[in-house]
Amino acid sequence: MSSVKTHGLSIGIERVNDDVYLSLKATGTLTHNDYLVITPLLDAALAEVKHPKVNVFIDGTELDGWELRAAWDDLKLGLQHNNEFKKVAIWGNKNWQNYSAKVAAWFLSGEVQFFEEKAKALAWLEK
Repeated sequence: MSSVKTHGLSIGIERVNDDVYLSLKATGTLTHNDYLVITPLLDAALAEVKHPKVNVFIDGTELDGWELRAAWDDLKLGLQHNNEFKKVAIWGNKNWQNYSAKVAAWFLSGEVQFFEEKAKALAWLEK
């Protein structure tokens, strides 16, 4: 019996005045093809806002990791929108996600923090 393994990113975008709230839920092991789908959606959403300052909530509780090429895609996406990210809250339950948040902070102009509790992550974004 084969088991089905899902992977990918679901995206939610909410605008409040000029602020954009972006929520991402990552599932399984992300692939290059996942980024081929999500990148144009994100680019289009941010292009509609004149001076976007984006708060990002990433639900990584079901994320297993990235394929190498997908990790490169993730880095390129972050660098491309670097100045648009105000705060990035990563909600997860794995030690490597905490390290990933610290590495991401090197490449993004905004603040990046890792949280093990969803409520704390959302509260931090609202500050």
